[in-house]
Amino acid sequence: MAMKWEEKLACATECAKCRKSLGPGDPRILSVYDHEAICGECKKKEEQRSNYKETSETMVKQCIVDVELMQSDPGGYCFHHFYPYTCK
Repeated sequence: MAMKWEEKLACATECAKCRKSLGPGDPRILSVYDHEAICGECKKKEEQRSNYKETSETMVKQCIVDVELMQSDPGGYCFHHFYPYTCK
């Protein structure tokens, strides 16, 4: 995760799961499974998976260690696994 996530993910033009096109104003959210930008519909499907709670808790803990504590995460990388964002 030691990357400029905004450059890679913030303006993703398609959902990494279903390949639905995402326009600049369309909300996207990061998957807790692979940290890729996905649409809201795919996030809802992700949340239905039996291991979602455990996976999301593990991801948050590791994300805080890897990103927030090491880089101070001014852009909100970990935050955007749970709250949608749009292209700037």
